[in-house]
Amino acid sequence: MVALVAAVLLLSGMWGAAAKYETIQATAMGQSTQLGQRFNVTIVIYEFSTDDDQKALVEAFNAAGSEGLFNAVTKMKAHGHMAITGTLGYDVNYIKEFKVPGGRKIRLVTDRIIRFGEVWSDSRSKDYNLSACEIFISNEKGKNSGTLIPALQLKVDKKTGQVELEAFQNPWKLLNIINYLPK
Repeated sequence: MVALVAAVLLLSGMWGAAAKYETIQATAMGQSTQLGQRFNVTIVIYEFSTDDDQKALVEAFNAAGSEGLFNAVTKMKAHGHMAITGTLGYDVNYIKEFKVPGGRKIRLVTDRIIRFGEVWSDSRSKDYNLSACEIFISNEKGKNSGTLIPALQLKVDKKTGQVELEAFQNPWKLLNIINYLPK
């Protein structure tokens, strides 16, 4: 009984904290080799990254490539949290909002947990040590869309200076995206 009361208090406290921040919930659907697989994703945005954060990432990438970018991302403070249902999730260190025609685009980048099997087998996936998500929040209800890329490298578009994503394998399509804004 004590454990049940403690669990309820813990969960209500977590929900109360999430209610203070923008929260995005979605269903990730596998494509290609992951076809048919689905899981739920929750993203809590504490604050958006600044232009200085973006500049630091671009400079780190220009100086040392993807590894420099990884090092810069790992040193940034958490700007949010992402969790797959049934997991504790992990902090998201870069979250940037871009105004686009018809709505806004939210881009998230964070360091990826490298699993024991990847290290042991010395697989190529270790080089893709970042994870990212890009979500389009439409001004029209029901028109939201997004992509989750569990393993990637980043590159910088020389013309725009924007950080671009390069996936290791298939990205996951985000469906049923619901955006909760703080009141």
